[in-house]
Amino acid sequence: MIRVMIVDDHKMVREGLAKLIELDEEIKVVEESNDGSDCIYKLRSAKPDIILLDINMPDMDGIETLKVLNKRKSRPKVLMLTVHNEIEYLVKVIDMGVEGYILKDSGSRELIRAIRSVYCDEKYFQPSMIPLLNSKLIAKDIDKEKLESLSSRELEVLKLVAVGHFNKDIGSILRISERTVKNHLSNIFRKIDCTDRTQAAVFCIRNGVVSVHD
Repeated sequence: MIRVMIVDDHKMVREGLAKLIELDEEIKVVEESNDGSDCIYKLRSAKPDIILLDINMPDMDGIETLKVLNKRKSRPKVLMLTVHNEIEYLVKVIDMGVEGYILKDSGSRELIRAIRSVYCDEKYFQPSMIPLLNSKLIAKDIDKEKLESLSSRELEVLKLVAVGHFNKDIGSILRISERTVKNHLSNIFRKIDCTDRTQAAVFCIRNGVVSVHD
């Protein structure tokens, strides 16, 4: 028997999902939660094999819940169930180790297939999003190669540019001349295929070199 926990802030959605899932006699909904905090609280007693986890929820959303789950020594498998068909969400949760991602407008057969796949240690991602995912991962690999082509000094300069420092400031911080900073920037822009500081900053944020809070 596959034990499933449904985490969604809409009661009607939870009830509907439970009825769909239990059409399969080998799947049982053992618990429901209305947000991430409630999910974490009920987890020990529920002992699910799989958590169907919504992304958008009040108090603690699906992303934050996944972060908490990942800090445990072991956790149930997680199948994200969401309205978000933006590739950025899918890539984010894949990086966080999620086992599956399926859209809420999927049919009952696809949902059950996803649950069974994840239970059998297979990854399951929304089929309609696979082409976009492949393109995104290829672009990510290219960006990784660009970053690896930078020297440690060039990476230091790039980070400072990304958080808004001008050449003179960078020179003072790194104790190098402004001319040397310009030379580094010329090499950096060439290596990461950027033409200006704004593009370089976007590149850094996109690849996690700096955050928007830096």
